[in-house]
Amino acid sequence: MASHQNGSESPTQSLKHGLKSRHLTMISIAGVIGATLFIGSGNVIYSAGPAAILVYALGGLLVFFIMRMLGEMAVLNPDSGSFSTYADRAIGRWAGFSIGWLYWCAWALIMGWEAYVAGKILNNWFPIIPIWGYMLAVIISLVLINLQNVKNYGEFEFWFALVKVIAIIIFLIIGSLAIMHLWPWGSSSASGVINLTSHGFMPNGFSAVITGILGVIFSYTGAEIVSVAAAESKDPSKEVRKASNSVIWRIMLFYVGSMFIAVCLIPHDNILLKDPTWGTYSVTLTALGVPEARHIVNFVVLTSVCSCFNSGLYTCSRMIFSLSKRGDAPKIFSTLNSKGSPSMGVLASCFFSVLAVFLTATDSMNVYDVFMLVTGTTILYAYLAIAFSQLKMRKKLEAEGIKIDFKMWFFPWLTYAVIVMITAAIVGMVIEGTYFKEVVYTSVFAFFIVLVGMFLQYTDGKKQQDHLINRKPSIRN
Repeated sequence: MASHQNGSESPTQSLKHGLKSRHLTMISIAGVIGATLFIGSGNVIYSAGPAAILVYALGGLLVFFIMRMLGEMAVLNPDSGSFSTYADRAIGRWAGFSIGWLYWCAWALIMGWEAYVAGKILNNWFPIIPIWGYMLAVIISLVLINLQNVKNYGEFEFWFALVKVIAIIIFLIIGSLAIMHLWPWGSSSASGVINLTSHGFMPNGFSAVITGILGVIFSYTGAEIVSVAAAESKDPSKEVRKASNSVIWRIMLFYVGSMFIAVCLIPHDNILLKDPTWGTYSVTLTALGVPEARHIVNFVVLTSVCSCFNSGLYTCSRMIFSLSKRGDAPKIFSTLNSKGSPSMGVLASCFFSVLAVFLTATDSMNVYDVFMLVTGTTILYAYLAIAFSQLKMRKKLEAEGIKIDFKMWFFPWLTYAVIVMITAAIVGMVIEGTYFKEVVYTSVFAFFIVLVGMFLQYTDGKKQQDHLINRKPSIRN
C-alpha cells in the first residue's frame, strides 16, 4: 500500500474538467430523484397515510442541512473524494479510509440491484432474452460510457435526468388538474384536498410517521454525488453552491409535491401501493384513467435505475481513485486512460454487478440479499462523517483566520442538532425492528473497515517514527 498523501495531484494524473454547468444541474437533480420515488413511496403512503407529506418534508430537511455542511467544505476544497477526503483531513486517516471504502462498497452493491431491476423490466416487455442477459447488456453499455471522457457520463446523465423531470412535471400537472376537478377521465371527481383529513391525517399514529422518516432518508441517497462530480467541472465552487442551495426546492417539488398529489387522489390504504410492481405513480395515474400508465411508469423506472447505475459507477470509480491517490487503495486505481477516466476503478467497481448477473443466471439472486444488508445504514454513517468533519474543519479554519463565504447556519448548534438527529435515527431503526438487520450488518461491516483504517494509520505512524529514530546525521568531510 502506498504511503498516505494529501498533496495535490500531478497534472498527468488529474481528472479532467469535462462537465458543463447543465450536466451538473441535471446530475444534482438525478441525485435527488431515485426509483424509490416512483415505486417505494407507495409503502410510505400506505403506512403513514396523508402524513407521508410530512414524512418526506422532514427527511428532506435533514438532507438539506447535510448538503449545506458538505457544500461548505466542498466550496473551499473541491475534491473527487468528497466527504471521504474531508473526513481524512478533519478527523484522521482512519475516518477517510473507513467512510470512503464503506461508501464504495455500498454503491457497488446497489449497482447490482439496479441492473437486476432493469433486467426484470426489460424481460417483462421482451421475454425472449433472460433477465441476466439484459443485466449484462446494461452493465457493459454503462461501463463503456464511463470509460470515455467524463462529458459522456454527464451527457447521458443529463438525458436520464431529463426523462425523470419531465415525467414528474407531467404527473404534477395531471394531478393538479384532477384535484381541481378539471381532469375529464378516471375517478378524480371523488378526490381532492378533503382526502387529507377524511380518514385522519395520521391514520396509523405518529409512530408510523417516525418509521416512515427512517425509510425515506434512503430515498434521498445520491444527493451528495454532485459534490464528487463538481470536482470535474470548470468552476467547482460555483456548482457546489448552486446545488446545495437548490436541493431544498427540488425535494419540495419532486417528493413533497408528488406525495401531496397522490394522497389527494387515491386512498392511502389502496393495497396496490404495497406492491413493488406498481408504485405510487402507476396507481395514481391508473385511477385517473391514463392508458397504459403502468408501462409508462415502468419506462421511467427503467430510466431511473439506469441513471442510478450510471451515477453509482461514476461515484465508485472517483471514490476509489481518491482513496488510491491518498494511499488508501492500490496504486493501480489512480491511473487514468487516454480519455481521462480512472479505467481500473471503473472496472473494479463492477465486481458486484457481475456477481449479480451470475447469481441471477443460476437462480441464486436471493444470496445477494445478504450482501445488500451491509448497505442498509451506509448513508447515515456518511452523513455522520460529513457532520463531524464540518464541525472540526470549521473550528480549525476559523482558528486560522480563513474566510468562509459559504457557511452552515447557526454553527455549531445546528450541526450538533443534525448529529443528534442522525444518531437518533440509527437508534430508532434498531428499536423499531424493521431495519434491525440492516443496522447490525452495516455496523459490523463498518467496524471492520474502521479497524483496518486505524491499523493502517498506526503502521504508517510507526514507520515514520522508526525512520526518524534510525536516521543518522550526515557526515561532512
